[in-house]
Amino acid sequence: MSPVPAYRPLPQQSLAATGCHVLEAFNPPEVTLASPALHVMTDLVRVPAATIPPDATLLDVHQSMLVRGVRLLLVAEDDGRIQGLITSTDLQGERPLVLTLETGVKRDDLRVREVMTNLERLDALSIEQVQHATVGEVVATLKASGRTHTLVVGPDPQGGRQLVGIFSAAQIARQLGVAIQTHEIARTFAEIESLIAHL
Repeated sequence: MSPVPAYRPLPQQSLAATGCHVLEAFNPPEVTLASPALHVMTDLVRVPAATIPPDATLLDVHQSMLVRGVRLLLVAEDDGRIQGLITSTDLQGERPLVLTLETGVKRDDLRVREVMTNLERLDALSIEQVQHATVGEVVATLKASGRTHTLVVGPDPQGGRQLVGIFSAAQIARQLGVAIQTHEIARTFAEIESLIAHL
């Protein structure tokens, strides 16, 4: 067994002798509809993607969302290949209720693969588009798709595509200064449009 190294305490200094001031906190740039879209994108190069396996239960999903403070989880296999996504809206939607009635399985015990939005039904923006887009264009895209999130893909080293970012209507609304009180997409966009009307 190798010996544990002896760590020495670092020298400290008296604040009374030197004085001390609080630094101004970094304030991110104010976001408007004309701001670059990248200002409101969750950059998955800097923030790890929140994932869940397809055989997890809806209770697992709910707990994972609470712990991570997110409303969307990517459904991924062990090798990282994305199978789809599941959102808080999906959890509260009609599909879990229908499945519970059809199968007799309790809602919390339903599997992610039964409720998620499959990859075949997902569209994504390219990072090349996003780099030249505005926040307003992303809001219009989300509204047209009828979803509260959209994915952003970019090139991977093998010549394919990989997930590089996520746009969230709720996140955009927060950065625009709109208070969102509900997960409902219609309310989210109504709040954003109300803000636009007063700009």
